Amino acid sequence: MRIIVMSDSHGSAAVLEQIISANPNADMFIHLGDGEREVAEIRLKYPNINLVSVRGNCDWGRESPDYAIAECGDVKIFCTHGHRYYVKDGTETLRSVARDNGCKAALFGHTHERYIACEDGIDIMNPGSCRSPRDGMKPSYGFIDVTDAGVFMNIIDVGF
Repeated sequence: MRIIVMSDSHGSAAVLEQIISANPNADMFIHLGDGEREVAEIRLKYPNINLVSVRGNCDWGRESPDYAIAECGDVKIFCTHGHRYYVKDGTETLRSVARDNGCKAALFGHTHERYIACEDGIDIMNPGSCRSPRDGMKPSYGFIDVTDAGVFMNIIDVGF
């Protein structure tokens, strides 16, 4: 199963559309917040895609949940923006909540900085920002392959 993970699009439906168009065979798309307006536009334009989204700290007045659990066969993935789990101070709270929910992986945004690690048996990814990175890197998004051999994560540049 191929999952595309994006975050912090901050008003750019065009970048989301570019990511979706570049990944026509993806089984699921996950948006990790700070982009609810454009996620709503994408849902209207692509009503048949499997799109999971959560609310970010800049998504005021939106109805998306603070977190979601994506199920990919036997693998559960905890999805959140991260601001409620103190991700700017580390991933300890995020890992704990993921583990408490029976998740093998945890995804977050909020920092606009790329991050991939396996910590205490939990695979963790922040795909960076697909619009306005803060880590000196190009805008980016992530992908996850869930296979019989395990969960594999990577982050790639948005191809402008």
